[in-house]
Amino acid sequence: MVIPVVATFMAALALLVYGAIETWHFIDALYISDHHPSRDEALLLAIEIVDLFLLATVVQVVSLGLYQLYFNQDLRLPAWLKIDNLDDLKSKLVGVTITVLAVYFLGQAVVWTGNGSPDILYLGGAVAMVIVALTYFLSKIDH
Repeated sequence: MVIPVVATFMAALALLVYGAIETWHFIDALYISDHHPSRDEALLLAIEIVDLFLLATVVQVVSLGLYQLYFNQDLRLPAWLKIDNLDDLKSKLVGVTITVLAVYFLGQAVVWTGNGSPDILYLGGAVAMVIVALTYFLSKIDH
């Protein structure tokens, strides 16, 4: 089980570095370069950066959870990161996944132009159904 722990940790690290690079590009576009993004473009870029860091957090939680499950239960971590069994890991992943879905929908809503297209309604309905299913799944894990 060393390979999944190391691989997920490296993936989380790569996502964090990529997020830092994207953050620098965002700051460069806003304040340094000659081409400044519009308000909507800047908002979308900021949401995408937040989404990227949330995804990195998900992968990092998986890595840390696998490490705790298979190697060392006695890590000094905050209570919200303590993982005693696979169900704890699943519930933490579901919680972060719901947040990532909400941020993704927010990003799509920001760039939605309207034009009489109900696409955002379909996307919102799909995201809502997934969130309801995941919430139901969480309630079954906790009981």
